[in-house]
Amino acid sequence: MPSDRYAVIGHPVSHSLSPTIHTRFARQTGEDLEYGRLEPPEDGFAEAATAFFADGGLGLNVTVPFKAEARAWCDRVSDRAHRAGVVNTLTLQPNGWVAGDNTDGVGLVRDLTVNLDIGLAGARILLIGAGGAARGVLEPLLGETPADIVIANRTPARAEDLAGEFEADGPVRGCGFEALDHEPAFDVIINASAASLGGAVPPIPATAVARGGSVYDMMYGAKAEPFLSWGRESGATTAADGLGMLVEQAAESFLVWRGIRPETTAVLAALRADAGA
Repeated sequence: MPSDRYAVIGHPVSHSLSPTIHTRFARQTGEDLEYGRLEPPEDGFAEAATAFFADGGLGLNVTVPFKAEARAWCDRVSDRAHRAGVVNTLTLQPNGWVAGDNTDGVGLVRDLTVNLDIGLAGARILLIGAGGAARGVLEPLLGETPADIVIANRTPARAEDLAGEFEADGPVRGCGFEALDHEPAFDVIINASAASLGGAVPPIPATAVARGGSVYDMMYGAKAEPFLSWGRESGATTAADGLGMLVEQAAESFLVWRGIRPETTAVLAALRADAGA
């Protein structure tokens, strides 16, 4: 019998590490599956996803620029995908529906708390950016009971609006970058903005980093390095990119699909070793 089929869908997607990650997960857990890539044109998501599931595919990971469209396209969404506003995991249900989920937030929290041993309970957290990446992780971060989450964005109103949507979940507020000059230092600073795509660093004062604090960029590899270098120079003890988040969100997707959560430590170590080679 053919293997169960899964894939990542995005544009572009040739660079994606997801096939490598899920192939390692399958080998580790003994699950019989194959995992590929789908790269439709930017206006071709619905056609490609429909064809994939009609042809027997069981699940898709969704990456840029299709996460919002995937949420609108699927038949049902999980509570966490509803709050995140976007979908990164699609699963064919026995009744023929396609369910949408979002595993990014839990992936980030697991990387921070388990892999990096960064305590979030009682911490002051600065979340940079007010777009989809920030929205997708706010609820899980607030679930860790931080003392405070401040969302900083170039357009203060966007940060304030986003904070307002989640204020019932915990202590969160929004502001512009200039307001950070008057804030006490933060224990954890998470870059969820698109600045790293262009090699830029958000205009955050060095005083924003608490002594012994941590900085984290959701991008990984060379794109994250300018922000991480800024963090180290500003006194951060821990500076980490988002490769661990990528692996952890993939493990959560694997759990949704196969009912088993793979062990991530060895997979993450192997990817880091490959990147350093």
